[in-house]
This record gives sequence, C-alpha cells and structure tokens, in this order.
Amino acid sequence: MTTEPVTDVLVIGAGPAGSATALRLARSGHRVTVIDRATFPREKPCSEYMSPETVRHLAALGVLDTLDRAGGAALEGTQVSGPLGSRLVGRFTHAGGTPFRGTGLGLARRILDATLLQAARDAGATVLEGIAAHELLRDGRGAVAGVRGRDTAGEWRAFPARVVVGADGLGSIVARRAGLHMQGPVRRIAFVAHVAGVRDLSMTTELHVSRDGYVGINALGSGVANVALVVPAHLARAAKGDVAAFFRERTMRFPGVRDRVDLGQIVREVLVTGPFDAMSRSSTTDGALLVGDAADFFDPFTGEGICSALRGAELAAETLHDALRHDGPITAHRLRSYRAGRRRAFLGKWIVERLVGYGMLAPALFDRAIARLERRGMADTLIGVTGQFVSPWKVVNPVYLTRMVL
Repeated sequence: MTTEPVTDVLVIGAGPAGSATALRLARSGHRVTVIDRATFPREKPCSEYMSPETVRHLAALGVLDTLDRAGGAALEGTQVSGPLGSRLVGRFTHAGGTPFRGTGLGLARRILDATLLQAARDAGATVLEGIAAHELLRDGRGAVAGVRGRDTAGEWRAFPARVVVGADGLGSIVARRAGLHMQGPVRRIAFVAHVAGVRDLSMTTELHVSRDGYVGINALGSGVANVALVVPAHLARAAKGDVAAFFRERTMRFPGVRDRVDLGQIVREVLVTGPFDAMSRSSTTDGALLVGDAADFFDPFTGEGICSALRGAELAAETLHDALRHDGPITAHRLRSYRAGRRRAFLGKWIVERLVGYGMLAPALFDRAIARLERRGMADTLIGVTGQFVSPWKVVNPVYLTRMVL
C-alpha cells in the first residue's frame, strides 16, 4: 500500500460541498487534497435547481460567470400542483428578502460540479479522481487521521491528514465508518432523467404531487428539462430489473406531466438516488467534519440541496481555517463552532422542509394548504424561504401556519 504525504485537509467527495470547501481552504493557504471515486465531468442524479441564494454563493466562489456562459436556464420561481388539483405559483422577485438577483439557475450537475472542481484545482488543491474511499485511518487516540482508498488500478493508497472532510453524499463512507450515520423514517427514492421537447416548459420549476410521490420538472437550457420522479422506497422496489420502465410508467400517472413529457425523448439515462431522510448523529468527530448531504438531507422537494451544500462549505471552511492555525489535534471540541453555525444557519430550514415533507403524507391537508397559500398571497414568501433568501421564521410562526390550513 502506498502512503501519500500528510496534508492539512483531506476532502472526500468532489461535489459542490467538497469542491467549495476545498476551494475556500486552498485560497486561504492550506494544503488540501480532494479525492473522489468518479472522474469528472460526470452525471449526477439531482434536481439541478439553484435558487438566487445559491447563485450568490457561486458568485462568491468566482464561478458564476463561467456557469452563466454554459447555457443553463434562468428560473423565476416554483409552482406546485397538489394531489387534489390545487395549485400555487411563487416567484423570487415577489418573495421579499434580499435575493442576489431575480432568477435562479437550472444547470446540469455535469457542468456545475466540473466547474467547481476546476476552480478548487486552480486555487491550489490537489485533486485525485478515480479513488474510492473505503476505511478511515485512526491515530493512537482513536481520532480520524486520514482515509485508506483504492484507485482504478486496484492499488490501495493511504491518505493521512490533519482533518478529514466527509463530503461524500447520502451514503457517506466517512459518516458510516465514524459511526455518525442515521436513517430517518421518510424513505423516498428519486429517479432522474434529462428529457428533450417538454411541451409548455416554463421558467418556473414545477412540482406535481400525488398520493404516491411527486414529479419535478426543471428547465436546464437548450430545450432539455430535468424530470425527477420521487416515490416511497416500498414502491421503488418495483423498479428492480428495469429502472427505465418503472420511471416511464409511474411518471405518466401524473396528469400535469403525461400530456407534456415525451419519454421517447430521454437524452440521458434514468439515474437513481436515495433513500433520503439521511442525517448524522453529529456533524463533527475527532479529526473529521461532515458537510453537504453527508451531514443531512431530508428530501429534494424544496430544492435547497445545492444551496445548503455551498453554505455548509462556507461554515466548514471558516471553522477549519481557525482550527488549522493551531498546533495539535483537531478535536470535535475545536470544531464546535461548525456545529453551532449549522444550527443557526439551518434550524429554520430543517423545520420547513419537514413540515412540507410530512405534509405530503396527508394529501387532503397538503392540497388544502396549497389552495390557501395561493389564494391568500402567501406562496411567494414560502418560495423565498425554500430558496433560503427569506427568513424561515416568516413561515415558521403561528400566524402563517394558521392561515395556511384554516
């Protein structure tokens, strides 16, 4: 087994959370190594939706101009169709708050992830693709001290580091090997394709909800849309053996979808991800920190996964920059400001996304809430909250919640 030189920070996973963390730390002068089992550019199952707040983070990272030139779709907001026929439309420009600009962005993760990873590389991070992490290295105190992984040639390699950042997604090896992974009760699976020629494709993200899940439609530019089917895990078992057939059959059950989406024009194979409602017992442990979906991910319905990944990376980089300036081990105690920062940044978001996610389990109540939000002019506020540029407490309060259901 080859042992690599010790680095300050070893980032496992080169998605938005990992690349943004590496980019920020490399710019601050730290030695950073990023490893990922994939080679880039690569496809990724995701809603590929970014709110104006996500766009703000991308501008701060210095990649927005590049992404704007890549030809994505400018998104104006979100529309939701309920299981019993109710509908709401929320627009960013009417939501209040302080959006970075009036539109979000729909863009393939193939482009987004490769752009962020290249920016991290340009900032000085060492990027090693095609290496799958398998086990954590431990020091004499039992703290995380690196990772042991295997490259595409089958060679085992050890990557020692002062601190490990687990940015390796829902099934995070770092979280699992550190004993931090937990699975919540709302187990949903997503099936995601790129489809050309969607009829009447608008510049608002669409969410079509039924009693057995939902379909999201999101413009990506160049006449292509992201079409995502999300269903409970027990229904997803029927996809075994023929994922594409399951996707086609289930998607066509949605009245707002079947007359507009020609699944004969799928231009990227159906990819699968989940189960969702994954979280960590703690976002830190001695020698390691979790960011992005490795730390928590409830459900893609609110579309804030990329935004949360980038905000989490910002918090992680701030904490690690301070911790790395001091000698000695980087303990969970030294990383406590990251845990506190996540609570301040995400507590309201966690409440809102669970209100929405659990609300879908009661179709009549969910439909009633949609109707009242639209009729009472409250939809824009909700879309601003889920886009993370309006305070969640605008929604999580007795007045708003009462008006939503009564």
